[in-house]
Amino acid sequence: MKNIFKKEVAQEVIDRINNLTPKTERLWGKMDVAQMLAHLNIQYEVVYENGKFPKPNAFVRFMLKTFVKNKVVGSKPFPRNGRTAPYFVIADTRDFEKEKTRLIAYILKTQKNGVEVLLPRDTKSFGKLTEDEWNNLFHKHIDHHLAQFGV
Repeated sequence: MKNIFKKEVAQEVIDRINNLTPKTERLWGKMDVAQMLAHLNIQYEVVYENGKFPKPNAFVRFMLKTFVKNKVVGSKPFPRNGRTAPYFVIADTRDFEKEKTRLIAYILKTQKNGVEVLLPRDTKSFGKLTEDEWNNLFHKHIDHHLAQFGV
């Protein structure tokens, strides 16, 4: 998997995002393009906006680490039309330009800071992640949804 912490890979992802328009049609799934961008922003909000999302209780966290973690941060691609956590569901109307700008800013921030800033962090759902797992968390998810919209 490409390393989104490398400047050239982050730029490649941003270029793909810049190929989207408010009218870009999905190839599968339910979200429109603005909702998809908002959905992708949530993964960064969970990391950078600590108080916005509650930490799961011990039992739920155990279940997530045991049964979900490898699917999310492993190297195997996401299947089409897969299930998502409830707080990742975007059902309302979103502003395309606003969500696009936010996502690009998050990608640039993450690339600039580097994975070293994230390694000591304890994620709310999965505990500590390795460098590869952080990369997969970000890149695999973005790549999946950009492919969903043909870019």
